[in-house]
Amino acid sequence: MNILLLTVGSRGDIQPFVALGHGLRAAGHQVTVAAPALFENFVREYGLRFAPLNDDLLKLKDTAAGKDALEGKGNKLALMKQVKPMLGRLMQDEWKAAQDGPDLIVYHPKTLVGLHIAEKLGVPAIMSIPLPLMTPTSAFPIPLITASLGGWFNRLTYLANSLIYMPYNGMINAWRQETLGLPKRPRGLDELTHSDGSPVPVLYSYSQRIVPRPADWLAHVQATGYWFLPPQNTYTPPLALQRFLENGKPPIYIGFGSMTGNDPQGKARKVIEALSQAGQRGLIASGWGGLHASDVPDHCFMIEEAPHDWLFEHVTAAVHHGGAGTTAAALRAGKPQLICPFMGDQGFWGQRVYQAGVGAKPIPQGHLSVERLTAAFTSIATDADMQHRATHMGEAIRAEDGVKTAVALIERLALSTSTPMPVH
Repeated sequence: MNILLLTVGSRGDIQPFVALGHGLRAAGHQVTVAAPALFENFVREYGLRFAPLNDDLLKLKDTAAGKDALEGKGNKLALMKQVKPMLGRLMQDEWKAAQDGPDLIVYHPKTLVGLHIAEKLGVPAIMSIPLPLMTPTSAFPIPLITASLGGWFNRLTYLANSLIYMPYNGMINAWRQETLGLPKRPRGLDELTHSDGSPVPVLYSYSQRIVPRPADWLAHVQATGYWFLPPQNTYTPPLALQRFLENGKPPIYIGFGSMTGNDPQGKARKVIEALSQAGQRGLIASGWGGLHASDVPDHCFMIEEAPHDWLFEHVTAAVHHGGAGTTAAALRAGKPQLICPFMGDQGFWGQRVYQAGVGAKPIPQGHLSVERLTAAFTSIATDADMQHRATHMGEAIRAEDGVKTAVALIERLALSTSTPMPVH
């Protein structure tokens, strides 16, 4: 099969699709990953064909307006006026990426038009995202909300998905007509339904060890296990980093990835002081600007970035923003976690890690303090029961093969779109 994978967002949105593409290619399929241009080298590193998508939305995140949005501030109407033209260019790039005639499309819902492109081409479409965001359940509320309301109230919270898409429905329908030559979508259909009324298959790329499958999901919705990339074994740490790791007890990793926010220097000072008070060493990742310190004491070491699969083998615990990919990497490594969420689903993963007993209670970015961080650092570094549970969780997740499961489900769907996917 010729398979097109469409995804946008940060690395946490791209990496699972690259892992899936690698697995599909190993199974004999031709795979193209369409993703923001920033990730071209990353995609090609795994031998996959690449189609560039507009990455203006990623760049917007590093502007003052984007940083304010991460912290719930700023003029949302003005920001939307900036975003809509970017989305228009993105949709055109997605359509261009589909011009080589794919037999099947797997798409992230952030792409907005993956389903519509598949409809135009007359090929199967599968939605995929690394969190249980799109399919209503009474088991837990939409992962943008951390407090469970119970039963049908939980299920009702998923109406928020319709509200999220609402500002863009007119633009999407116009694009369907003008670019694809398709009629407007029938009124009342959501993103989980084809224009003919049939359900859209959904593959969630996370482990049921951390989010058990809800009993009220139908067979076309599956959680396959995490989609991990194969280890590259090509990373060589800088000599200074290697010496820091060798000359003391394993440090706590602290990094907020691509979540920049405001005052990275102030956050770094709190982190360093809390490490000192907890008597712990720290490995601090600056990422794209989430943390920054110019005067680093001996018990800390600053890095820009390093592969998580290598790095987490050398730390005692991980402190991060709660991105799905970073959470998965720490779970696989069997390390206790502290999640300090900025926005979106990050709080959901923080609660899941805490409820599973493999991490400390999450501390939102707006509530970071030396006192809270000190207590949390002490807990994740010294709690023997938490360490044991995290180790056991890591062993279980490493035994799964989410990519293999996903490839088998995709191949089954391609053979007969009328055959439901088996429940795992």
